[in-house]
Amino acid sequence: MTESVPSAGPPRLSIVVPVRNEAGNIAPLVGDIEDACSAIAPFEVIYVDDGSSDGTAAALAELAGSRPWLRIVRHAQSCGQSAAVRSGVRVATAQIVATLDGDGQNDPSFLPAMLAQLEAAGPGVGLIQGQRVGRKDTGFKRFQSRIANKVRGAVLKDATRDTGCGLKCFRREAYLALPYFDALHRFMPALVVREGYAVAHHDVRDRQRLTGVSNYGFFDRLWVGMLDLMGVWWLIRRRKRVPQIVAEAR
Repeated sequence: MTESVPSAGPPRLSIVVPVRNEAGNIAPLVGDIEDACSAIAPFEVIYVDDGSSDGTAAALAELAGSRPWLRIVRHAQSCGQSAAVRSGVRVATAQIVATLDGDGQNDPSFLPAMLAQLEAAGPGVGLIQGQRVGRKDTGFKRFQSRIANKVRGAVLKDATRDTGCGLKCFRREAYLALPYFDALHRFMPALVVREGYAVAHHDVRDRQRLTGVSNYGFFDRLWVGMLDLMGVWWLIRRRKRVPQIVAEAR
């Protein structure tokens, strides 16, 4: 794992972008993030290269040379999207973190509003979950997503219609309190509530993928997704209550 020099000064927001083999999407998306977030500076963008085998590493290195707020973390081999997000959050220096997918479908212009929503909500809200409108995926992928969201919602009752949306804005401490497992990013609303936080939502516009094809499968495999769902259900059932510390004994 390697990392470039972070930008000077404490950032207001850390933006984590997991990528694998997205060389053609790097420069356009970095430009979009820069334009969208200039009003909320200082910020940092942490790209997590999840073991890419194309020109992703070179594209990131070229851009980082002129952008001190662009940091690079690299996995020696691909470990999956949830692992990439976790690596980025762990090295983030802001107290609030946002994530978006690296294919360009998530529009970063929504990040300032999501950040403002979380800041205004107070410490009791741990996550602003993006929910896509006007999705640009194939009909079959939208059908898969609709079924998975209905099943997940019925089991977990997380009041979220689109947990698969990569646009999320959350408190770093809330994320780090979550139990880690592969596909964690798809169950964040239910697990954030498990830790005693509230979840709010923000409708976001979906975009077409800029170039290339998807590198992370839909729940990767159906049965693995179902096992993950049952595991999250079990974790929620086993949580009696969140401890509220009144005072520290001396």
